[in-house]
Amino acid sequence: MADRIKKISGYTLLKKEGRARRGVLQTVHGTIQTPVFMNVGTAAAIKGAVSSADLEEIGTQVELCNTYHLHVRPGDELIYRLGGVRKFMNWKGPVLTDSGGFQVFSLTDLRKIKEEGVTFRSHIDGKKIFMGPEESMQIQSHLASTIAMAFDECPSSVAERSYILQSVERTTRWLVRCRQEMDRLNSLEETLNKDQLLFGINQGGVYGDIRIEHAKAITELELDGYAVGGLAVGETHEQMYEVLEKVVPFLPQNKPIYLMGVGTPENILEAVERGVDFFDCVYPSRNGRHGHVYTHAGHLNLFNAQYEADERPIEENCDCPACRRYSRAYIRHLLKAKEMLGMRLCVLHNLRFYNHLTEEIRDALDKGEFADYKHRTLAGMKNG
Repeated sequence: MADRIKKISGYTLLKKEGRARRGVLQTVHGTIQTPVFMNVGTAAAIKGAVSSADLEEIGTQVELCNTYHLHVRPGDELIYRLGGVRKFMNWKGPVLTDSGGFQVFSLTDLRKIKEEGVTFRSHIDGKKIFMGPEESMQIQSHLASTIAMAFDECPSSVAERSYILQSVERTTRWLVRCRQEMDRLNSLEETLNKDQLLFGINQGGVYGDIRIEHAKAITELELDGYAVGGLAVGETHEQMYEVLEKVVPFLPQNKPIYLMGVGTPENILEAVERGVDFFDCVYPSRNGRHGHVYTHAGHLNLFNAQYEADERPIEENCDCPACRRYSRAYIRHLLKAKEMLGMRLCVLHNLRFYNHLTEEIRDALDKGEFADYKHRTLAGMKNG
């Protein structure tokens, strides 16, 4: 639309193999090669004592931070005064901020939904907070992230059809308000990042027809990117894949497509095949903190006794800091002794595994060999 503020960004589709896409997203904070996995730093830090320097070393392209969590602690106005979230955490690359919608709507017993927005109580101190589309955009503008997510309602993927319909219609109205507020904010002199991008979110549970109609509606807004939300929250993997097969073709093919909160390495490979570009998930850090690590031969539980005297790295030929320097036996000892280093090394390995997995996916797409790569990789993980 002519009245949109010009942004120094854009998505370029470089190559396709079936529906799988290889692309590049130019942003004001750097170039993002896709498909990409975004490392989740909910409160402006990766859980597991991982620093910004660590993220650079393991090939992180994008860090994801959460609007709700940073709003309640330490406060988005403080982060604004300190120069935005990237400066706050000393991260030079792009940052995507989740709108807070998922967190707000997960507070089932603590929130009340109205057309204006949602009133809820902080999980930290019980303080009453109101957040609607405008407030979410204002908070994310204070954070000065590279990509802001629209404020949406995130119902259960298996909720009743009648509720899903009402929810999706409200999400569409909220998206229009997000778009208007972001355009206003990006025109203000005091705004830290006037080139902040806005991604809209497709909802609709497991109902393909609702998903498709919502995709058509939000496409008309000509946003900077589009996400598929409300999945991996109760439905089966097969249902998730079916939704992607139905809805992704109805999202703009000249814009990045983001599957929110997903998932396992297998999920990522299946979703890439169905046309998804962006991913995020807490699995690598959460599982790593409990001694579960990912390899191309499947995942390992380093607490198991079989690794007590295992001198091998977590994975042969892995270039992460853990595999370059330490054995499974040593890391297991650290975990058993409850030394923080053990948790940190597992998290670093898992994050590197996910980042490297998407590097391999991009390389396979560049060579036109994604189908073969996917088959080999899934077979290796299953056989392991």
